[in-house]
Amino acid sequence: MAHIHIGTCSWKYQSWENLIYRPHSEQSYLAQYAQQYDTVEIDQWFWSLGKSSYALPDRKTVLSYDEDTPSTFRFTVKCPNALTQYFAYGSKSEKNKWFLDAQTMYRFLDSLSPLAMKIGCLMFQFSYINKNMFAHAHHFYEQLEEFFSVLPDSFSYAVELRNPAWLDQQWFSFLAKQQVCPVLLEGYWMEPVSHLIARYGHLFTDSFVLRLHGDDRAFIEDASKEEWNQLVLPKDGELVKIAPQLIKLAQEGKTIYVNVNNHYEGSAPLTIRKLVDLLGIAEKKVYD
Repeated sequence: MAHIHIGTCSWKYQSWENLIYRPHSEQSYLAQYAQQYDTVEIDQWFWSLGKSSYALPDRKTVLSYDEDTPSTFRFTVKCPNALTQYFAYGSKSEKNKWFLDAQTMYRFLDSLSPLAMKIGCLMFQFSYINKNMFAHAHHFYEQLEEFFSVLPDSFSYAVELRNPAWLDQQWFSFLAKQQVCPVLLEGYWMEPVSHLIARYGHLFTDSFVLRLHGDDRAFIEDASKEEWNQLVLPKDGELVKIAPQLIKLAQEGKTIYVNVNNHYEGSAPLTIRKLVDLLGIAEKKVYD
């Protein structure tokens, strides 16, 4: 049975106390979070690339995340930018030697082994790709295909691109052929996800990730004072368009991960309440 899993991008926000957490309970945030949601995005291991090496997850941290969540909980994990940043640390010309390096990926997977059964999707986030990196899109496709061909098939992989012009039929067809999930980003001046789903949803694999992120981080941080407990930039119009599309895709058998960022409207938990209501009004049974 397909599911729509809705959660947030990270969970470590003191301003969510009295919203989803008990006051002064930082040590048990994730355990409390997992009582309300069945998924969360981990982005803390993304920023890994250094000048002469890269960082991997601390095993004690990984074990604690496993201990704090039930067996049905699912993590969507951003893979290290050591794998997805084309240029070396601090350089605009020297290639990063760990870019799409399978050995580095296997080391990362090994560090995550305590969470293996709870990983819903491993996400590769690429920044805007220009001609100094790849002269043509198909060169990037070739390197991705080679990389995914040597990874274990026991995990689900997903790719996020921030090149709006590249998100076309060729791209989604390529992902489907590789059995790699698309990551759709609402924000950063990308094309609205409702348009992409309408145009290419039939090409999606068995699962995909939707990240509700927002555009102007500086504006919403100033408006909210980084107290993430109220909506300061409502986007009801977008949510009303997205919700029925998610229902339709779930009915077709897709597994969907919706990751909501505080920067989308000002408070991820409050955005989730609205989205769940919209999904419930349309057809409650698809939200598990």
